[in-house]
Amino acid sequence: MKLALPSFLRTTTFKLALLYSAMFAAFSAALLVYLYYSTVYYIRVESDRRMDLEFEQLGNAYFIGGMERLSESVLERMTLNGSTFYYFLEDSTGTRLAGHFQRMPTHNPDLDVQTVYFDFDVPEPDGTTTVRPAAGRIVRLKDNGGALLVAFDTAQQTAIVGRIQRAIFIAAPIGLILSLLGGLLISRGAARRADELARTAEAVMGGELGRRVPLRGSGDEFDRLGQRMNAMLDQIEKLVESTRNTGNAIAHDLRSPLSRLRNRLEVALSEPMSKESAEATLSVTVEEVDRVLDTFNAILRLARLEAGAEGERVRMNVSDLAEQLAELFEPAFDEAELVFRSQITKNLMVLGDRDLIGQALSNLLDNAVKYTPAGGTISLTVARGPEGTVDLTVIDSGPGVPEEARARVVQRFQRMDSARTQPGSGLGLVLVVSVAEMHGGEFILADGSGPPEAPGLKATLRLPRA
Repeated sequence: MKLALPSFLRTTTFKLALLYSAMFAAFSAALLVYLYYSTVYYIRVESDRRMDLEFEQLGNAYFIGGMERLSESVLERMTLNGSTFYYFLEDSTGTRLAGHFQRMPTHNPDLDVQTVYFDFDVPEPDGTTTVRPAAGRIVRLKDNGGALLVAFDTAQQTAIVGRIQRAIFIAAPIGLILSLLGGLLISRGAARRADELARTAEAVMGGELGRRVPLRGSGDEFDRLGQRMNAMLDQIEKLVESTRNTGNAIAHDLRSPLSRLRNRLEVALSEPMSKESAEATLSVTVEEVDRVLDTFNAILRLARLEAGAEGERVRMNVSDLAEQLAELFEPAFDEAELVFRSQITKNLMVLGDRDLIGQALSNLLDNAVKYTPAGGTISLTVARGPEGTVDLTVIDSGPGVPEEARARVVQRFQRMDSARTQPGSGLGLVLVVSVAEMHGGEFILADGSGPPEAPGLKATLRLPRA
């Protein structure tokens, strides 16, 4: 039976943590090896330097007074307190002239200078002897065939090197274990955060649209990812809720014109009709069908807009566009007996889609015409907004929209009860909101400048200025 590894051991975070642990362990090992060799090297270099100095001073004595002066100098140094060196001087016959040892350590007599390692006995106060390691240098005196040995006790150096080695042998596995433990802890924490994201996604897939990723407030990448995921889930929940209501809203708004259309056709089929009556019936029927088609076309265009399949932003003069629409709507204002005023600042540039912005502004003007009673006033203003924006504002003197209903009227197929008698699909303001969002702007509804009983509506499409 194949054993399954714990989930966090199979995660990318654990593999990365393992890699970092291996790198840390390799760095620690390299550092310890460097410290070891640099310390040992320093000890050896320092010993060689001191020995060179010692031979230099003894050489001066030999050059000044020959073998006799050298022997005296060796005897003097042997009696110095605190000296760390050991000496042995012999003549050409191998006879001991001075020194700490009874005989010269084993060496090659054919070499003028050589390094030797040997052990020597040190007497203890209790009468016993202790064997000590030593290292030294033998220099053969060419003038008379004698030889001089200068050596030092290496026991302390050996002890220091041994302590360094023990420290390395202890620290290396401890560092490796700690790095692995750290990697395990880090990977387990990351795996738990990833599992939270996965469980949230599974819950949402199971129908729990209100489920959200728990945030810890640490501000790390998992919290940032959780924030983005929660924002995405909020949007998904809103879209799903909107989709659920779309069917009922479509049925509510299209049932009446379709019912009227069917009744009219049924009446037309039930009795003979004159040519004039048939033409009138067909004309009204065509108008009803056009309104139904307009609703479906608005739904399709809004869907394409929200899916990002429509709209191409270019640098455009929004002032010219507003002036053209103002001129285009003048006949509608005259027919509805409305007073129209416009105040358009010249040459305001935005980065946007001309058709979509024109459609959004047309929807605002069309709504103003529908809901402003005869004799009322409509104004169109295009001006610089706050912080580098351009405001396209339409103000009417109609009944307005209460503040508590403004969030609802910008949703799909949501219309105020007083607007049910007016033709429309309930998608006009929704398209304006989508156009604003696509351009990185916003859509703002507020009261107009009328009296409390008929404050009017101020609708502003705010776009970033190019």
